[in-house]
Amino acid sequence: MWELRSSLFLLLHLFRIFHSITAIRKDVGFPEPRFCRTSVQGRYLLADDNGHVCDALALDPETRCCPSTGGQYSCQGCNTISQCCDSYEFCVSCCLDPARTRKEEVLKVKIAKPVTAGTYSSVFDYCAGRCRHNSDSVIHENAYLSDAHHCFSLPANYSGVTVPLMEARLGGITVVVGRQAQSCDSVCKSKGQSCVATKLVVLNQCEIIQKHMSCKAGCLSSLGSDQPAEVLDDAPKNLNPGACLYSREQRVLSCDGSHRHTKRLCPCA
Repeated sequence: MWELRSSLFLLLHLFRIFHSITAIRKDVGFPEPRFCRTSVQGRYLLADDNGHVCDALALDPETRCCPSTGGQYSCQGCNTISQCCDSYEFCVSCCLDPARTRKEEVLKVKIAKPVTAGTYSSVFDYCAGRCRHNSDSVIHENAYLSDAHHCFSLPANYSGVTVPLMEARLGGITVVVGRQAQSCDSVCKSKGQSCVATKLVVLNQCEIIQKHMSCKAGCLSSLGSDQPAEVLDDAPKNLNPGACLYSREQRVLSCDGSHRHTKRLCPCA
């Protein structure tokens, strides 16, 4: 009888130990592996969504992450004022730096111009897309302003863009005030240059217009292909003589627009 009791006690004790072990094991968690998203444009280099740049051969085959031994958020070959880089991968890396790119801002940026276009779903998507396609770095629609043509700056018409940043986007551009009734095509041609249509949106800001024109009667919202512009002092009163005008509709901005009562502000190169 004593042996039976001892055996039962031993079995009960073992059951309790086994139960406590299994209970503990249920609470033990193993960290899930972190998989990276990477850029795919470069032939030799890649940028991952941690902000690291590495050779394609150095990429971890399982996690798809670059080694963390290198510098994070590297801006090698980048102009941190204009936010343009001579390398796509380092553009993405530099852009991912939270100190340079604010998540709450970039997630509001539309992927394309149409009103129906969606917004970026992550900072990495913004950086990867913006560094690849950016009209601010193009001149005459078929050439780059400089070798540093991978830019991650916010679109020129985004409300949070500062004046220094807007001015930085005019690198390589000569801003010229035209004469009465001149189009920007005519203004730039007289200087031996051409009008850069993609830069009209940068000039179409009161802060920029007021740096080049007197704007004695203020800066007013308007709608016209001749804008940005300043209304002549001798214009009819209903046209707001002396006022500077910016167009509330970016789509109507044009190099060939003109008006007999205004003089234009033109981007030439």
